Amino acid sequence: MTKEEIRLGIEKALDEIRPFLESDGGNISLIDVLDDKHVKVRLEGACVGCSVNQMTLKAGVETTIKKYVPQIETVENVS
Repeated sequence: MTKEEIRLGIEKALDEIRPFLESDGGNISLIDVLDDKHVKVRLEGACVGCSVNQMTLKAGVETTIKKYVPQIETVENVS
């Protein structure tokens, strides 16, 4: 996959996740992709102070991103 294909795949994954986050008053943004394997995102709105955001990040966000871009190894939230 090219860098552009990786970025587009990640954005598609985030578009799939976004409605669930928005329904709870939150959102998510792609910040960076490092070495085509590591993704940095920013949880926003209500997701920032949410006590389950790490679970959301691993169970929802990382799993969905890997569905679209299997080579991704980690997803990290930056605040």
